[in-house]
This record gives sequence, structure tokens and C-alpha cells, in this order.
Amino acid sequence: MPPESQIPTPASVKRRFAVSLALFYSAVFAVSGTHLPFFPVWLKAIGIDASWIGVINALPALTRFTTLPQITAFAEKKRAIRAAMMISVLATAIGFAAVGLQQQPLALFLIYALTCMMWTPTTPLTDAYALRGVARYGLDYGPVRLWGSAAFAAGSLACGYLVDIIAARDLIWIIVACAVVAVLASLLLRPLDDVRRRTAETHVGKPLLRDAGFWAVIASAALIQGSHVAYYTFSAINWQLHGISGLTIAGLWTLGVIAEIVVFALSPRFSLHPSSLMAIGGVSAVLRWIVTANEPPLALLAVAQLGHGLTFGMTIVGTMRLMVQRVPSHQIARGQGYLAACSGLLGATTSIASGAIYARIGDSLYYVMAAMAAVGALVIWSARHRLTAQPQSEDSGG
Repeated sequence: MPPESQIPTPASVKRRFAVSLALFYSAVFAVSGTHLPFFPVWLKAIGIDASWIGVINALPALTRFTTLPQITAFAEKKRAIRAAMMISVLATAIGFAAVGLQQQPLALFLIYALTCMMWTPTTPLTDAYALRGVARYGLDYGPVRLWGSAAFAAGSLACGYLVDIIAARDLIWIIVACAVVAVLASLLLRPLDDVRRRTAETHVGKPLLRDAGFWAVIASAALIQGSHVAYYTFSAINWQLHGISGLTIAGLWTLGVIAEIVVFALSPRFSLHPSSLMAIGGVSAVLRWIVTANEPPLALLAVAQLGHGLTFGMTIVGTMRLMVQRVPSHQIARGQGYLAACSGLLGATTSIASGAIYARIGDSLYYVMAAMAAVGALVIWSARHRLTAQPQSEDSGG
């Protein structure tokens, strides 16, 4: 991304910005680290059946293509990204606390839907805030973002340890506690100067939506990342049925996140074109889900989990590089909103369908996920020549 105008800033101010952002990333991803593996376990513990679990877990993805793009665009237009982040995490903490008081599927569905409307924009808003802050202060993005992945692993591991100690019906309060920490961390976020050009604000959404290469990127990313839905929704439940303990389940999730962190750390050395990185992520996902579908022994399952570095991490690296190439810096929040919307549409559909499919065929659901990843790899590979040519206008960011 071409650097925007930087104002000389004392090193202490840069350091405070980096530390506060790292803390916020850590808190936000700790919520995800406890929620993704164990929220379905909590739903099952309070008596929600598999079909309802699939529908309820579709809500975060559903809000990503309905309310999320509007929230990110509104925050960008009002130059209130930091304020939107603070409101988002506060509403998330209140929402999860209200969810924890419910046991009826319909009431839980409605309250969780409201919670997701405010929760899902948090990460796109944080990434937009981070990228602008990185440009403003001349920092490196990777070392700050790694703390989020590390916190995800720590949250997952801690929750996995507790799931063998406390009642599964109490897992929701661990998620609430992490959300409260995120609220406290948001109070430390530093205000940022607005560095956007007013001339670039006119009809900023149209060039993105007319760019076929941009559509190829977000469609491929949605397919490859959407292939993780079965893993996110049913892996903990399925592994428990196979006799794997909660701590071991958390360890398996942690292996995947460690691999993801390694990929993020090494990503500056990757010389392949970003479209090739995404294709590698898609092909790796095909192999990973085929292995997982065949009820592998624990050692092989651990190896498959290390593949998360490729299926998730490599795909993210390729996607973000292509987004930087094709999305102007003043449209980053909006571009991420479109990416989240596409991913949310496919993810919601997949999550709803996965509940019914899992109820019928169990582990074989992963074969469906492998097919999704294969299509995603084909989409980005077929568009690689188009993506080689980058927009070169002043507002293109190329």
C-alpha cells in the first residue's frame, strides 16, 4: 500500500499506539478463541439440537453481508472508526451476557442476532484502524496483528482447560469475560488523524464493484474460508464424540493457530504472486478436509491441524495482498466490508446447510467442504492473469 502522508511523531507516541492496538487485537481475538470452538458446545449443553445449532451459528456470517457493510461504510463516512470499535465491543459484551441468560432456541436466536450485528464489524473496523495507524506512524502491521492470533490460541486453550473443570453450561460466561476485557482495552485506543483526501470520497464504492479482479479475490476467499465452516461449527462436538478431551481439543485448535502465526511471521519473505498463495491455501484445504473426514488417529489429526497455517493463514496473506493492490487506501474499510459481505453470504448458507448435512452424514460433511475449497482455488487460479495487471490510477492504490 502506498504510504500516506506521515507527520513526524515522537517514538513514545508510536509505541503507545502499537501497544494499545496490540492489546485490543488480543482482547478481540480472545473472544473469538473462546467462542468459535466452544459456543456450539454450550448450545448443545443447554439442549439445543444440531439443526438449531447450525442455524444459530449462521448468524455471524449472516450479519456480515447484511448489516456489517453498512456499519463499516457509515463509520468510514463519519470518520468515526475508533468510536465504532468502542461501541461495537461494548454492545458485544452486553449481548453475550443476555445470550447466556437464554435457553429457548427462538429467544436465543433473536438476542444472538442482535449481538452479532454489533460484534461482526469489530474485526474489519479494527483492521481499517490498524492500517491507517500503520501508515500514520510508519509501523509494521505484522508484529501487531500477531498478538491477535496468539490471544486466540490462548483463549481457546484456556477455555479447553476449563471445559473439563466447569459445567459446559457455564462456558458462555468465559466468552462474556473476554468481551468485557475487550471493552476495557478499547478505552486505551489512540485517536488518529484523518489522512484521507476529500476528493477521493466521491462515489468511492463504484470502482471496486466494477473491478472483475476484485470480485475474483473476494469470491475465492469466501469459498476457501467458507470451507472452514464445518470445522468451526462441529469439530469440537465431533471430536468429543470420538472420546477426545476438551483440553486436547483446545490443543488441536491451538496447533492450527500456531501454524497460522508462523505463516504470518514468515509472510514478508513470500515471493509468489498473491493469487498463487491463495491457490495454495485452497488446495491445502482440500487435502486437510479429506484427511479430517476419514476419522484419522490423533497424530495425523494434529498434522492436519497444522495445515491451518496454509488453509487459513496463506489464504489470508494472499487475500490481503491482493486487496492492498486493488483497493485504494482510503477505501480499505469499505473494501473489507465487501469482502466480509461476500464471505458472510456464503458462510451463512454453508452453516445452515451444514447442520442438516452433519445430522445425516456426520464426518462426511468435510467432503463437501473440500469441494468448496477446490472451487475457490480454481476461481483464483483462473483469474491470476487478470490480477497480475494492477490499477495504476492515483486513487487505485496500485
